[in-house]
Amino acid sequence: MSIRVHPCFLGAAMKLAKLGDGPEIFHTIQGEGVSVGMPAVFIRASRCNLHCVWCDTDHTWNFEGTPWPHEKDEVPGYAKHRKADVTFELTPLEAAGRVMAYNCGRTVITGGEPLLQENAFLEMIGRIRMEDPDHQFEVETNGTRLPSPAFHEAVNQFNVSPKLANAGMAESLIRNPAALRFFAASPKAWFKFVVAEPDDMREIEALCGSHGISRHRVLLMPEGRVSAELDRSSAWLADVCRDGGYRFCDRLHIRIWGDKRGV
Repeated sequence: MSIRVHPCFLGAAMKLAKLGDGPEIFHTIQGEGVSVGMPAVFIRASRCNLHCVWCDTDHTWNFEGTPWPHEKDEVPGYAKHRKADVTFELTPLEAAGRVMAYNCGRTVITGGEPLLQENAFLEMIGRIRMEDPDHQFEVETNGTRLPSPAFHEAVNQFNVSPKLANAGMAESLIRNPAALRFFAASPKAWFKFVVAEPDDMREIEALCGSHGISRHRVLLMPEGRVSAELDRSSAWLADVCRDGGYRFCDRLHIRIWGDKRGV
């Protein structure tokens, strides 16, 4: 498949999250979703158009000077991030080289919100496919932005995670009906919802019903950063999945490594 990127965007720097002294690109296993347990290289985009109050990757958006609250605000020593300290810039060619160095056939593009930089990621995908035509790409997105036709064609799987009221934002920010309908019609898309309490199910069912999202492509995941938090809601959420025809989605990376980055 030939991947075309507009010449204006070729070679443009990608803003990635920073991990240690380099970009947040790491080799692990997929901890969530329908490809859970599969070896994958993760590459984390910096910048997001949302600001979930419970977000576990707040270093991609909760920068100094922004007004948004976060649940860590009450944690002693927590402060908003200095943008330069948590951002690492690479060209798509450089990013492709780092990904290919792991010799893994699956890459998960996550964030932040990757679709804010889809042209740069499209260029990276094209470079990797030159060396590995069968390389599989997953994109994790919040479902508020429509992918371009070229990006949709290039990506194998979209892990769409629409946000609920428990994310602490106005519905006008977290809902793009056109994008949700697009992903609902795409055979490449799966929908993952973070569930904090039983009342969230009413919102999930209403959203799926109004946008034509089949429950057979819906995964329900307990909210939590550590195993003890996941345990508090896993049992009743598993019952909901069993009785309602949804997939239960655990957070395998947290079960194995805890609340750590780069795993």
